[in-house]
Amino acid sequence: MNRLLSRANRRLSFGSAAFLLAGASLAGTVLGIIRTKLINANFNNFETDAFFAAFKIPDFVYFTLASGALGVAFLPILSERLRKNKQSAWEVSSYLLNALGILTLIVSILLMIFAEPLLRYVVVPGFTPEQLELSVAIMRIVSVNVFIFSISTLLTTIQQSVGRFFFFAIAPLFYNGAIIASIYIFGDSLGVVGLSIGVAIGAILQLVVASFGMIGINFRYIPKINFQDKNFREVLRILPARSIDQGVDYINAIVETRFASKLVTGSVTWYENAMILHNAPIMLIGNSISTAAFPRLTDKLAMGRTDLFRKEYVRVLQILIFLALPVVVVAFFARAYLARIIFARSSKEIAIIFGVLCFAIFFRIIYTIISRYFYAYKDTKTPLYVSLFIIVLNIFLAYFLSQPDAFGVVGLAMAQGIVAFVEVMILTVIITKRDPKLFSGPFLNYLLRAGIATAFAALGTYFIMQFLPLQLADLGFVLVVKLSIISFVTFSVFIIVAKILRLPEADIILRKIKDIILKPVKI
Repeated sequence: MNRLLSRANRRLSFGSAAFLLAGASLAGTVLGIIRTKLINANFNNFETDAFFAAFKIPDFVYFTLASGALGVAFLPILSERLRKNKQSAWEVSSYLLNALGILTLIVSILLMIFAEPLLRYVVVPGFTPEQLELSVAIMRIVSVNVFIFSISTLLTTIQQSVGRFFFFAIAPLFYNGAIIASIYIFGDSLGVVGLSIGVAIGAILQLVVASFGMIGINFRYIPKINFQDKNFREVLRILPARSIDQGVDYINAIVETRFASKLVTGSVTWYENAMILHNAPIMLIGNSISTAAFPRLTDKLAMGRTDLFRKEYVRVLQILIFLALPVVVVAFFARAYLARIIFARSSKEIAIIFGVLCFAIFFRIIYTIISRYFYAYKDTKTPLYVSLFIIVLNIFLAYFLSQPDAFGVVGLAMAQGIVAFVEVMILTVIITKRDPKLFSGPFLNYLLRAGIATAFAALGTYFIMQFLPLQLADLGFVLVVKLSIISFVTFSVFIIVAKILRLPEADIILRKIKDIILKPVKI
């Protein structure tokens, strides 16, 4: 058993790690869409509005205290410590694990106690008393996730520091699986509140799986907190800025839910469903590849090789751009098909919202690596300052654009697209001033060629859709087949034109396809 776990937990190359994370992310995305589709199918808008709103404060707290902060603020320090003194690395990991566990346990309890006023006055002031009561009941159960997820996130961050991603990749699958199971186990007896039990069970399962990943890396747990340790103090110094930066992003979700709660019933659910579709490619492409690349980037800087860091960074950025562009094309043109998949009852509103959000997808994917430039250099303040500006801009735009006499819930998506573009542009300008050699002439030429390939892909997508219009009766298998054909045409045109324009990623993909098709099969 230990040998099997050690093999699954072995150190991976960048390509293998990216493939593993992308594969697990794809599986998680599919499960997430199935989960949301089943929730939509089994409960009405009144109930689903309450369900989705209940997660906003717990998610905000978790992502502020743990998620991104650990991955990009703690990981560089841990990687550096592992190179110099492994015992020191395990000590600072233990101190942080203990401190974070105590803090998040207290916070989880407080969220359970104050769920009602937090929802009433902060998140959903537009809910009816009955809807508010339902949302409070759900939030009190899912608040335990703040504690459980924080511990599992720290454990998987330790594993990433040694280049091991297997359990980090598969753990979320158990979370989604438990929620899906709860729909059938508790749905009839407890209604939508029963889903929150599945959420809590899923979080526990995710922690158990993440814990298996600690086997084989010789981690030495120390049951104490030493505030005198200089490395631990450095973590505490860097962590708050990144924590606030990550949390600021989730303030947007709270603000958007607050505005949507004052619109017609179903607005929270429609926007949440559109955001799930919007987040899927960001997680699948942006987070997977950036997470896999980040330890390598920090290693280059730890060795003092800024030249290698620059080369590796641009390579990862180009990969993200190459993959993101055709995905955005498919998402925009096939928005109605995707909305029908996730919300079969009435998907018109979701399709409109998602169509606007497609503009933001590209920039959110690019942001995953743009922000990591600063974190690799242990600069957490610059992204924070930019995020603070962005959150103010988003609140301003969302408020005015989402007014009933303006664009309603679609206005929230319009604000998202604008701020996603502005945030990436500001950070890119700062990076260019700090490192003028990073985005050189060849990179700008790459962007031009990628843009031309995208234009041809868009034309191909528009053409094929004239032969595959979405019909009212299109559901299930027929819907998936049509979407698959559209996606195939888009990516084929993009890759062929990219090959003609000599984009290196096209050669890599075509070579892999050739190997798969022509590789001899041993009998």
